[in-house]
Amino acid sequence: MPARASVSAAGMRVVQLLAGKPPQTIFDLIRSTGLTRTAITEQLNDLVALGFVERTSQRVAGRGRPRHQFSLTRAALMLLFASNQRLLVPAIWGAISEVGGAELVHRVLDRVSSTLARHYRRKISGKTPRERLKQLARLLREEGVLLHVEEAKDGSLVVHKRNCPFISMYDETGAVCAVDLQMMKQVVGADVVRTACRHEGAPCCTFAIAPVNGRGK
Repeated sequence: MPARASVSAAGMRVVQLLAGKPPQTIFDLIRSTGLTRTAITEQLNDLVALGFVERTSQRVAGRGRPRHQFSLTRAALMLLFASNQRLLVPAIWGAISEVGGAELVHRVLDRVSSTLARHYRRKISGKTPRERLKQLARLLREEGVLLHVEEAKDGSLVVHKRNCPFISMYDETGAVCAVDLQMMKQVVGADVVRTACRHEGAPCCTFAIAPVNGRGK
């Protein structure tokens, strides 16, 4: 999902006005904000493009043109409470550890890794580890993950991941980092080793995927 920073202050105002309300027309939003039709239209177009607002058309009796209505998507509702996740997610994660200890933590992480792997495998058609890795990288980038893949001199593929969707779940054990490793192994079909971690002082997390079948081709 795109970051909150990608939505302007004016766009966030529109998001807040749409939250918890029936679909609104441009006229409704003009009346609520006092902004011009052009300004509202520009904000709505941006929010629709980002996937935060859904536009539907309603045919009005006696009129040739349909009336457009706008409502929030699930992604927008998550956007509104993004800051709350910094409290909620660690609380849930801590509760799992307290209730079940290390054994339950690892079982949960294994299940999360497998669930994510199944999600991505459905969207990947590559026959080789190299092809699957490139497709996985594209899917992750579409979700907002900042990463790039390069080939080392020994033929291994190196993934540099500069941000992490699990950052709010990280604790001193570093157990959650296993999710990336296990998910990549299952999707790519090759051994994956974490060679650097931002939590240990590296600029970013780095993963190496060993050559497979002649330099991973």
